[in-house]
Amino acid sequence: MGIIFNKPLIGVVMCQIDKGGHPTQMVHNKYLQAVIQSGGVPLALPQGLLSSPDLLEIAMAPLAGILLTGSPSNIEPHHYGEAGTEACADPGRDALAFALINAARAKRLPLLAICRGLQELVVATGGTLHRQLHTVPGFQEHREDEGLSLDEQYAPVHEVFVEPDGLLSPLVEGCEKFWVNSLHQQGIRSLGAPLRIEARAADGLIEAISLRDYPFALAVQWHPEWQSETSTLSRLLFDGFIHACQRHQEETRL
Repeated sequence: MGIIFNKPLIGVVMCQIDKGGHPTQMVHNKYLQAVIQSGGVPLALPQGLLSSPDLLEIAMAPLAGILLTGSPSNIEPHHYGEAGTEACADPGRDALAFALINAARAKRLPLLAICRGLQELVVATGGTLHRQLHTVPGFQEHREDEGLSLDEQYAPVHEVFVEPDGLLSPLVEGCEKFWVNSLHQQGIRSLGAPLRIEARAADGLIEAISLRDYPFALAVQWHPEWQSETSTLSRLLFDGFIHACQRHQEETRL
């Protein structure tokens, strides 16, 4: 029996880290597994795809969607008009993520962006970030307590309130609010014109956005990939993303 090639191939951005002196690119298993559980096939995309003009185009050709993951690093501030340096930087990730966003938009590929991925979509479309959200008056603490276990760090800690008539509301079946985890130092300061607000935290921070006039491009500030197999909310988000990728794949094959 032959293999039926009907599962969408999802490109997943990679991060650069140091592993015992060896430059290493990686993506957490939790992102890959969440894609697989919803019926997609993840394909990790290395930063070296930008080393030659044709490599990214070749890699993008078979893809039905793009997943921009979270990361221990932050976007370098010069990308959104600020001076200074970023202690936890990954310039190769910045470059690859922005290139993936631009290429995906040109092909109208579905996008799902998580935490740093949300911030990348904001910056790529003309928005700006708060670099140290906890120092801005009026916002609650959105960082995790690194002294806690991972289960405690990723536990739900605040509510988000869903905007009506957007992309997120039908995905979560009309639920107007729900609890999410929070593990980020930075946050949205302003949005460019292409983006729509999909949800906010109680303190007013934008927690989810989408691209206007686009088949499917959703970005969330929380981490739905964490233990996604046991979270109804996570399954709804990843299922919605993979279904959009399947639709794109079917339409482009016609």
